Amino acid sequence: MPCTTILVGKNASYDGSTIIARNDDSGAGSYTPKKYVVVKPEEQPRIYKSEISHVEIELPDDPMRYTCVPNALAGEGIWAASGVNSANVAMTATETITSNPRVLGADPLVCYEPAEGDKPEKAGGIGEEDIVSITLPYIKSAREGVKRLGSLLERYGTYEMNGIAFQDVDEIWWLETIGGHHWIARKVPDDVYVVMPNQFGMDEFDLTDALGAQNEFMCSADLPEFIEKYHLNVDNMERVMLQNITETERNNIICPRDIFGSHDDADHVYNTPRAWFMERTLNPNSAVWDGPDADFTPVSDDIPWCMIPEKKITMEDVKYVLSSHYQGTPYDPYGNYGDKKMRGAYRSIGVNRTDFMSAIQMRPYVGEDICAVQWIAFASNAFNVMVPFYANVDTTPEYLANTGADASTDNFYWTSRMIAAMADASYAKSVFHIERYEEKVMSKAHEIIYRYDDIMNEQPLGEKLRQQANQETTDMVRREANATLGRVLYELSNQMKNSYSRSDA
Repeated sequence: MPCTTILVGKNASYDGSTIIARNDDSGAGSYTPKKYVVVKPEEQPRIYKSEISHVEIELPDDPMRYTCVPNALAGEGIWAASGVNSANVAMTATETITSNPRVLGADPLVCYEPAEGDKPEKAGGIGEEDIVSITLPYIKSAREGVKRLGSLLERYGTYEMNGIAFQDVDEIWWLETIGGHHWIARKVPDDVYVVMPNQFGMDEFDLTDALGAQNEFMCSADLPEFIEKYHLNVDNMERVMLQNITETERNNIICPRDIFGSHDDADHVYNTPRAWFMERTLNPNSAVWDGPDADFTPVSDDIPWCMIPEKKITMEDVKYVLSSHYQGTPYDPYGNYGDKKMRGAYRSIGVNRTDFMSAIQMRPYVGEDICAVQWIAFASNAFNVMVPFYANVDTTPEYLANTGADASTDNFYWTSRMIAAMADASYAKSVFHIERYEEKVMSKAHEIIYRYDDIMNEQPLGEKLRQQANQETTDMVRREANATLGRVLYELSNQMKNSYSRSDA
């Protein structure tokens, strides 16, 4: 799916947490209702079958409980998307990424082939539909997550290119698939953040470490041979030698995005501008981002995969960059400044077809039972709010779990969709309602978490109190969402084409 991801190392975040966050977007012209639920061990299948690829996978007998954000409607599989298990390990899957014909020819994707005549059905590999369900319940660290998913990719293959984040309280790992069966993974350095906009991302990889100590890198065991056999490394050795790096050393330090990724015209409209805006926001003084002498532009192919932020990154920062529509630039579709022809030139980060955003925060300064907090937002991030929930629970509030096919103010997903559509249509009049909505909800959400943290740190009361905190947060956001819906409905009603100022005869 066309998504956007940000990963924040523990020394780059405001409170020492590791943070993984992703917008989950539907394809063009579609919207996928989502819900936030808990899957208990007895609900986890022992034989998993994919709806899309028909692949069957035997699963271990000891699954853990986990949260997830699956599709609310049946028909296309689970798509569990993002969650936290009872060992305080999290993942988000997936960020659809790019590749190139050389890679896909060398290791073709494993696609489903239906039965035809005498030819039997051929199952495909695993994909976004499946990855969380077959991985998250069985891992006890981020590093374990990489190893489990890597082995599944090697055995079953995949039918699409994807990036996946794994997280625990100490580490974040990012895995990217390569063709049908290969993969690489890198530990996110503790002092940086990473941005991923639907494009093969990693710009540096140490094959020596990946095939040896695996301190910070991991990969398919045959990756060097794969690169060499199919002549995939396109680095210019003249440039390399000028940097006083030997050919042997350079062959062990590769640029994966050059080898396995893409840099085409579509990337420059759809992908790279998102990385440009996020890093421009979080590192405004670290480079020149605008003008004829810019170090990086929206179409630059060398925007860094990771950077040390100029200030520690907060949850509000995460929400802001994942809500972006290029505010303060000529590319803002809502802007009334700059060259009008450039408005909406690039694909926004917070698009209309975002289904949900999940930001998972692993906090090292509280007890293990309240360490993991999963922030959830539904619908277009430009007009929604994200709210935090303790992840170590047996059930989620009904307002987040009861999403159905029909639009309704009885759940957070559909209420958020309605607010977004109305606020977009009445943007100039409604934007301040959205700003107040977000500030009020975020302020109150922090207050609730701080208060319950203090109570549970002093006298842990377990599941019941975490459920109580989540319900209080839910009741709060439901009140504020309904009030905001009424306000933007009023503004949009005043802009109806059949309006007339005279009200009495």
